[in-house]
Amino acid sequence: MYLRSMKAPLMVFAAAAAGCGVLMFVNPNSPDSWLPRCPFNWLTGLDCPACGSTRMVHALLHGDVVAAWHFNAVMLVAGLPLMAWLWLRWFNASRKGEKQKPVPKSVGVTVLATGLVWMVVRNLVA
Repeated sequence: MYLRSMKAPLMVFAAAAAGCGVLMFVNPNSPDSWLPRCPFNWLTGLDCPACGSTRMVHALLHGDVVAAWHFNAVMLVAGLPLMAWLWLRWFNASRKGEKQKPVPKSVGVTVLATGLVWMVVRNLVA
């Protein structure tokens, strides 16, 4: 019962670890990389708020924080900690067998506002 309640968060963790394992050996910066391009960028030529995140994670896994910052500063500073916090909330609730409490509405509004501002700023500066 205990492990059954934790199955979903552990599977997400395993998928993230597997993705990081791939990024240890596959360079998304390479022109012949088989990793897909951002669909939003492909269709519009603009960077979405998450554009550069794959390259950012690749840089982090190889110890290059400066390059990670260059690829997506907001995802590095706010996105990764937010995802870790959300996953930890989910994991802890599952571990305790409790229903997860809803994320405060203010968090969602802040994420949306930050994403929109970041998208506008990064496309105007570039």
